[in-house]
Amino acid sequence: MIWIQRREFITLLGGAATWPIAARAQQPGRMWRIGVLMNLAADDPEGQARIAAFHQGLQEWGWTLGRNAQIDVRWSAVDAESSRQYAAEVVGLTPDVILASASAAMGALQQTTRTVPVVFVAIVDPVGAGFVESLARPGGNATGFALHEYTLSGKWLELLKEIAPGVTRAAVLRDPTVGSGTGQYASIQAVAQSLGVELRPMDVRDPGEIERAIVAFAQVPNGGLINAGAPSAGIHRNLVITLAARHRLPAVYALPYIARAGGLIAYGPNLVDQYRRAADYVDRILKGEKPADLPVQAPTKYDLVINLKTARALGLEVPATLLARADEVIE
Repeated sequence: MIWIQRREFITLLGGAATWPIAARAQQPGRMWRIGVLMNLAADDPEGQARIAAFHQGLQEWGWTLGRNAQIDVRWSAVDAESSRQYAAEVVGLTPDVILASASAAMGALQQTTRTVPVVFVAIVDPVGAGFVESLARPGGNATGFALHEYTLSGKWLELLKEIAPGVTRAAVLRDPTVGSGTGQYASIQAVAQSLGVELRPMDVRDPGEIERAIVAFAQVPNGGLINAGAPSAGIHRNLVITLAARHRLPAVYALPYIARAGGLIAYGPNLVDQYRRAADYVDRILKGEKPADLPVQAPTKYDLVINLKTARALGLEVPATLLARADEVIE
């Protein structure tokens, strides 16, 4: 199989005695169990794209669903309550490894088990959240893929000001239950004064709270929105996009797929790619490597996506210099 040739050869060259452990994944008739906690709904196209990328990644490393691997998925692990419920269900299935999406799911798993290996994706500041001891040496039963560094947050305000120079007020949508929101807000605040923008934190957890907050903010002119990756604002992204259009609020988003769905502009990593890469870590763990020894990985690329259709609807003229920097422009 390809995965033996590509990685175990390198391992042997390094002198590590992992081959006997790795070989157990080839035992005939052995069905390895993978638990998955997704923070999106089962009928969400983005969620389906992510899980499909994970499946594809597993297949590339020699895992075939129904033959040598079984995946148990729990969808909509959004808040603390649902995440605790689904984490208990997945751990109760005695998986060999678990894939966890975002902070709520990871936090619930950490409370449920400290022994089952966990690979996480879409986590901001996993060290600060207490999920790992360090990025280079996670140290416990979890490792995975960080979403972005806090310094990226200031870039969102710069982009908002660049595409909508008239913005003098910006509301930052964040989830008060996720600790990284504070660090993101601080990074945005660090550049706000130099850009002449007054910031307002906007705590959002459910559709009603999102709508009330945006409608109230829109009563004063020259406003804009920054979706700092709050889980609820991602799950209810269509509501945020609709409200931003209705109240003519330029908005910047932390994840590119939201601009493709109708958001004005987005800058951040491709999460579908993170799920594909997560399959590599799952493969390595199933072959005997420990999460404690696998470093947390950062995104390999950030994409700038601009939706010209949305810009025209808002009456915005996108600068040519900004368009030239875009990785994707939606007409």
